[in-house]
Amino acid sequence: MVAIEVPEVDYTEYSNRQLVLVPLVVLALALLVIGGWYLATGAPANLGLEFTGGVELRIADDGDDVRERIDTAFDREPDSVRAIPAENVYVVTFRAPDDANSGDLADELQAQAAASDLSTPQVYQVSASFAEETARTAVFGVALAFLGMSVLVFALFRTFVPSIAVVASAFSDLIVPIAAMNLFGIEMSLGIVAALLMIIGYSVDSDILLNNSVLRRTGGFYESVNRAMRTGVTMTLTSMAAMIVMAIVATLFGIDLLRDIGIILAIGLCADLMNTYLMNVSLLRWYKFEGVKR
Repeated sequence: MVAIEVPEVDYTEYSNRQLVLVPLVVLALALLVIGGWYLATGAPANLGLEFTGGVELRIADDGDDVRERIDTAFDREPDSVRAIPAENVYVVTFRAPDDANSGDLADELQAQAAASDLSTPQVYQVSASFAEETARTAVFGVALAFLGMSVLVFALFRTFVPSIAVVASAFSDLIVPIAAMNLFGIEMSLGIVAALLMIIGYSVDSDILLNNSVLRRTGGFYESVNRAMRTGVTMTLTSMAAMIVMAIVATLFGIDLLRDIGIILAIGLCADLMNTYLMNVSLLRWYKFEGVKR
């Protein structure tokens, strides 16, 4: 088994402003990406079929120029075409226009596929109204999870600065992966929403570990921080490695959803390392040495 050695960081070499600068710059850039995406598309991220409505055709790959026939079979341009080698199919996605019924669109696309001798063993359709309701439910679920996490953190520590450090870190851990999704072309799906909820859990775990070590255990500030880092960094790096391996294996087998979840979780965990041991540490140090009146 490979042992992970976590070196001790000499935080005395850096001011609080220096520590917090990098996380704040990354967060600002992420918000800029999301804001620009919203202005350009009307949504903070690329939305998948579950949130936009439309039709997904699974077309059997019989090895007879299927990809070329897909390009010419339909009278409308597919929003995406991707191959799944493990299942010998192509997944062709069409988002429903505002004035189209998903059922009528599915029948029309199936007829066009049949006219080009394309076999469609499976058709998945989502109505626009159902997609809108799903999007609202997903947003509500993430917001409720974040609010519940915030209330729990404030109940645990009952002091403003340590609590806001955890909440700010978790917020940044969510924003950075969403911005990365836009840059990497990853669509927001229900699976990605589940990954974002997992990121909230990872973030709170590492931040509470740090805060407990600093505020509730014996020893000096820097000793407590390094003690928490030995456990927290080891756990996070192990989880990151697992997510990267999952993303690689899913890519090899053409499982796009697992690949995207692995990428998003790896990015979220990387952001969590930065936010926990730079931003959170700087806020805790300010609180311990300057914010607490003795």
